[in-house]
Amino acid sequence: MEVKVDIPFEKLLSIVQQLPEPEKERLKTALERKQASPKSKSRLTEFLLNGPVFSSEQIKLIEENRNTINQWRTKPS
Repeated sequence: MEVKVDIPFEKLLSIVQQLPEPEKERLKTALERKQASPKSKSRLTEFLLNGPVFSSEQIKLIEENRNTINQWRTKPS
């Protein structure tokens, strides 16, 4: 069952401020958990974002090798 209530923000804020401290913490935890779940990343996304990256030296070496291969391919036989 779902009930929707239209409460102005200021009214809601005053209600939350009147809560006892343990209830405020419980509300804060629930809101943080709710916000984190839609933004959670898949394991593959996390793996790719945290995976290894090339250093500048490695990129330079790859570019040099690519240029060498391109020159070799364009030389007349």
